[in-house]
Amino acid sequence: MDMVSANLKEQNMTYDFTGQVAIITGAGGGLGRAHAMAFAERGAMVVVNDLGGLRDGSKTAQDNGVTAAEKVVQEIMALGGKAIANGGSVTSEDDMQTMKDQAMAAFGRIDILVNNAGILRDKTFAKMTFDDFKRVMDVHLMGSVTATRAILPIMQAQEYGRIVMTTSSSGLYGNFGQSNYAAAKLGLVGLMNSLKLEFFKYGIRVNALAPVAATRMTDDIMPPQMLDLLTPESVSPAVLYLCGKDAPTGEIMTAGAGTFARAQIMESEGVFIGVDATPEMIAEQWQTISDMTNARSYKQGSDQGQKFITNAFKAGV
Repeated sequence: MDMVSANLKEQNMTYDFTGQVAIITGAGGGLGRAHAMAFAERGAMVVVNDLGGLRDGSKTAQDNGVTAAEKVVQEIMALGGKAIANGGSVTSEDDMQTMKDQAMAAFGRIDILVNNAGILRDKTFAKMTFDDFKRVMDVHLMGSVTATRAILPIMQAQEYGRIVMTTSSSGLYGNFGQSNYAAAKLGLVGLMNSLKLEFFKYGIRVNALAPVAATRMTDDIMPPQMLDLLTPESVSPAVLYLCGKDAPTGEIMTAGAGTFARAQIMESEGVFIGVDATPEMIAEQWQTISDMTNARSYKQGSDQGQKFITNAFKAGV
């Protein structure tokens, strides 16, 4: 019995990923590394992707010729796991196709994709350059699109797959000085909401994770006492759950410092005012319109449209 199997048996772990292949982008450190280690500890074969750039994505760095991705691979293999390194950029279609081909050549399948790669270029919107805005969008949003498109045919052919988008509280709720990051992160929720519908028939489930962790992305943003609690390892159980065989689809899970929660976009019941409504009429009804007592979350956009039509019919239109 190898070390991974022994670890699973000893701890009575039901989330066993033995025989599955997980690709983690941006896995050279921080959250990505924690995710990669967590999957490897539970038997998965892991593709550790990392470009090796700095926090703002400005340059690459190596330590005595060993890349960040290669270091994580070495850690996994030292524990008896199986992993390969990939240094491709999520912004490059060619690099992501190469990553897919590399995974298939090494392991023969792809079961899991965790879109984790990201950069930060924080500044207020008025002071931010267009390049800084676009670059963050390219890495977080389009990078997730590019990686997902590369592996999709494999998962479709298998009729099985698990994809996790990494969103953020900045996207869900906003954060000062992070308009580029927030826009990209909420864009990933929109992407997930459509892909959960399109991919469901293939047995592919798509979810989003909003993590809070102490990484190089946050080490100068939060006070030390908070950073001590917000370990990347405390977030990874959420990713394992969202990639399990019985995983939900279309969910947003938040995780940090050992707390896990479910986030939803909610909409009030609303008030039928009429097709000839005026802004003055809306103002008069605002308190009722904004009453969230009976608020609900919709599974798809057409559900909201159905509510509008139903309310109109109820009013005798």
